[in-house]
Amino acid sequence: MIAPLESFDSNQTPGAHESTEPLAVARANTFASQSDEIAFQQKKQQIHQRMVGCLDIAAPHEFKSREALDELRGFIEMFDDEVDLSADEHTRMMVELPWELFGNGPLEPLLADPDVSDILVNRAHEIFVERNGLLEPCDVIFADDAHLLQIIQRIVTQVGRRIDESCPLVDARLADGSRINAIIAPLALDGPKLSIRRFGKRHTSLQHLVDNGTLSQSMAAFLRAAVQARQSILISGGTGSGKTTMLNALSSCIPNDQRIITIEDSAELILQHPHVARLETRPAGSEGVGEYSQRDLVRNSLRMRPDRIIVGEVRGAEALDMLQAMNTGHEGSLTTIHANDTVDAISRLEMMVAMTGLDLPSAVVQSYIRSGISLVVHLARQQGGSRCVMRISELLSAPGGMEFRHAFSYRRSGVDANGLTTGKFEVGDRPECVDVFPEFGVQFDDSAFSRLQTAQSTDATDCTADGTMDNAK
Repeated sequence: MIAPLESFDSNQTPGAHESTEPLAVARANTFASQSDEIAFQQKKQQIHQRMVGCLDIAAPHEFKSREALDELRGFIEMFDDEVDLSADEHTRMMVELPWELFGNGPLEPLLADPDVSDILVNRAHEIFVERNGLLEPCDVIFADDAHLLQIIQRIVTQVGRRIDESCPLVDARLADGSRINAIIAPLALDGPKLSIRRFGKRHTSLQHLVDNGTLSQSMAAFLRAAVQARQSILISGGTGSGKTTMLNALSSCIPNDQRIITIEDSAELILQHPHVARLETRPAGSEGVGEYSQRDLVRNSLRMRPDRIIVGEVRGAEALDMLQAMNTGHEGSLTTIHANDTVDAISRLEMMVAMTGLDLPSAVVQSYIRSGISLVVHLARQQGGSRCVMRISELLSAPGGMEFRHAFSYRRSGVDANGLTTGKFEVGDRPECVDVFPEFGVQFDDSAFSRLQTAQSTDATDCTADGTMDNAK
């Protein structure tokens, strides 16, 4: 499991209960420049390599924390003169060496930071992190490429995978739910690359998204009613735009008496539902066999008596099977897709259906899409790092194929003094699907749509990209 060392049981892992205050002071004193930090990391690697040859760490869970620390202190003092450690470096070494032996090396403080959602290692001496939606460089580094590769191999091994020249790319889900992608030579230039995407453990609801400015109260009320009335929804957006978060939030609106099947490449969904069957794809093994794709799982899910099917993301031929499920008694299913806007989402869906190899006329494909998907929710990442629902559109039949009726939208107005996007949520045309809500016993007040057709005010909600909300009069 890739988790910060501090979160482990202190009876199992040395250093887990040590105070981080001395480390913070020592780190501040020793990190005068990147060259000084590189020198420290190289000293740590030198001691680490000597210790690996002398210390029995084959079963670290058998160590008592204090016993292991005492033994580590003996080794550090033994090699102190050899590597010429200062007092501050000695303090840091006592805290960080257990990370090298039993944890994830220099990544430990980043994994312990709850504000870090992405860790992006470009090379040994260049690491970026995302905190609260903003990407920034950090002063954490590795000694060299060999040090970075060693940590990558340790992380990959923990999930039963391997990475080497014959298999230089790994994409996997870790035990704590984080998603890891590692790529090394010969595919990666300038050293190994590592990306760790972490996911929050808190259950997300539509109200949480309203509170942080992702969408308006009217949008949330409409989407809640649409999910309860079994409207199939396609969530579109770019990487990091909040598609999975929105999918989690919408799932909380599904009635508890319905059975849900989830299908994902890497399990990320945290559904708040009592009846969920989770499925995950499996890549081919080292012998090139044993692969189970999303398409295989979608087909199998139809035999599992689902009320609704949730596909984490469609990106290939499984799009046709997903549409078939939506058109054969599994209304109200949800899925996501990478796209730049609402129209592009449907165009990509058409292209994915074409990837099945079936020579279907475009009109037939569009009709199938229109029958299966009722609403498209498009999200985007704003300047400043916040996520926002840019548009909620209804998909309708038209003489030329399909057309969109935009029920809600977000209009940007500019950027404030802090560099954050400002704008306003607006209500548009009344969706036709509102007419079927009563058939499912769903009560929804559509007066906002009627009012907006005769008045020039909007949804009365202003939003800035820092998540604050202002009620317009």
